[in-house]
Amino acid sequence: MSETPARRAKAGSSAPPGSNAVVAVLALAGIVVSLMQTLVIPIVPELPRYLDASASNAAWAVTATLLAAAVATPVVGRLGDMFGKRRMLLVSIVLLVSGSVVCALSDSLVPMVVGRTLQGLAAAVVPLGISVLRDVLPAERLAGSTALMSASLGVGGALGLPAAAFIADHYDWHTLFWTSAVLGVAALALVLLVVPESKVRTGGSFDLPGSLGLSAALVSLLLAVSKGGDWGWTSGTTLGLFGASAVILLVWGWYELRTAQPLVDLRTTARRQLLFTNLASVALGFSMFAMSLVLPQVLQLPEQTGYGLGKSMLAVGLILAPQGLVMMAMSAVSAGITKAKGPKVTLMTGAVVVAAGYGLSLVLMSDVWHIVLVACVIGGGVGFAYGAMPALIMGAVPASETAAANSLNTLMRSMGTSFASALAGVILAQMTTGFGGHALPSENGFRTVMAIGAGAALLAFLLASFLPRRQTAAEPAPVAEGPAEQAEFSGARS
Repeated sequence: MSETPARRAKAGSSAPPGSNAVVAVLALAGIVVSLMQTLVIPIVPELPRYLDASASNAAWAVTATLLAAAVATPVVGRLGDMFGKRRMLLVSIVLLVSGSVVCALSDSLVPMVVGRTLQGLAAAVVPLGISVLRDVLPAERLAGSTALMSASLGVGGALGLPAAAFIADHYDWHTLFWTSAVLGVAALALVLLVVPESKVRTGGSFDLPGSLGLSAALVSLLLAVSKGGDWGWTSGTTLGLFGASAVILLVWGWYELRTAQPLVDLRTTARRQLLFTNLASVALGFSMFAMSLVLPQVLQLPEQTGYGLGKSMLAVGLILAPQGLVMMAMSAVSAGITKAKGPKVTLMTGAVVVAAGYGLSLVLMSDVWHIVLVACVIGGGVGFAYGAMPALIMGAVPASETAAANSLNTLMRSMGTSFASALAGVILAQMTTGFGGHALPSENGFRTVMAIGAGAALLAFLLASFLPRRQTAAEPAPVAEGPAEQAEFSGARS
């Protein structure tokens, strides 16, 4: 058997030539992809006018990206393990560029939704990048590099908002998408030039029925969650989609347990380290997004409400941007704690810091510096937690399954953000105050959402406490290149 990059890196004491450039390029690609989350936020109120569509139909420009990302993440991760992580990374970036160009050329709803769907299909870039790092870096570099890569999700979102707001305020709205296309082309070129292809592959055949089943279940669930507020939570459509997702997931799970090469190895996923890491990821994804729903609204609402701060969208972006820088800075600290104490401690520390940030918001949300402080504390905690998750995942699976496992973990975070959006929407729609003849979310409504965000972070802390006491997560797991080695790895972990 040939020696894999992961084994060669582990055996040496120094990083292979160009490893710093690989880390930088992959982190940049992650930031570019995460920009898609905030790209349309400044123009959402104007989309119905731009696209000559109703507000409910224009909202599909956001919903389509969410659904596409949910479908693509686990599927592309599995394809990366089978056919090459760098190859699927390039495919994902090409889809992002294609979607950006389609949106840039759009003046109506259908092409915009098509373009946003293509952009959503690029969501697997971050888990694929983390998996590439596992294969090409030495063990001592892995924790810090994967923490930085994981933090790129938040960094891109935080820094993208002020940039998108500036472009939307000063240029034609199509410029937003031309900009994302240019950034995507730059990321594509850098990946082609710098990032090597891993030789760690699972081989075998692709589980098409499993991918279709999981996609149908996820689309049904997320469609109900994201559109339930518009359709009515007790409407036949919403309840039917929830019911369909439950039935499809049960049938899909039954099938996955009986197929030789499943899309998601449920037996592996049920192991304690993976199970509780993924559950904690859902809770932290929920907690992180609660802040994203509340703070921009508080900043933008008129000062006459008594709790709004009356800021423009550009000012909102600039005020919230420091949290992205804090998140990136904390990724290095996260790596240090992981090396010294293990990723379990890092994850639990991050959850406590996030909860503390939400606690601050309950008494400090009446001035701009209060918002900056709260956002930075929460962002720092998220940087800790998100840096620990890849280490926990990679410490529990063979190298040949890294991309699929990281992609599933990314999907769990996204599920948490979707649930947060739905629940916060219900709360803020019910807890309102009258202002100028309009119903606006009340201050107590905002505080309730922030309190729930704190509770979700504490739930993540509790779930993380069930993880094994110590891991060797910073080290690449044994490479499973054949059935015998996979069995050996399973025995060692069980």
